[in-house]
Amino acid sequence: QVQVVESGGGLVQPGGSLRLSCAASGIPFSMSIMSWYRQAPGKQRELVAAITNGGTTNYVDSVKGRFTISRDNTKKTVYLQMNNLEPEDTAVYYCNVQFVLRTYWGQGTQVTVSS
Repeated sequence: QVQVVESGGGLVQPGGSLRLSCAASGIPFSMSIMSWYRQAPGKQRELVAAITNGGTTNYVDSVKGRFTISRDNTKKTVYLQMNNLEPEDTAVYYCNVQFVLRTYWGQGTQVTVSS
């Protein structure tokens, strides 16, 4: 039974910070690639950040230097620390878990950056 549960979304003012969490169960977490995607209103879903089991990270250019992805294998949780948030960061953020050839998605958590 695979579960991918996201939390931490909400409403924040421009320049503020949020930390998203994604807890995965039923998957060999330490051997999985963890990613965060987002989908803004009326736009296609895009990859925001990814981290491999070896700790290698990758970010979309628009969040480089502002967002940090990390993982805690003991807690089987991946995090997305979002600083200096901008209105264009507003989107539904989805956690993605990739184990071998299988991919799992979370339900999504809403992040709204507005005054």
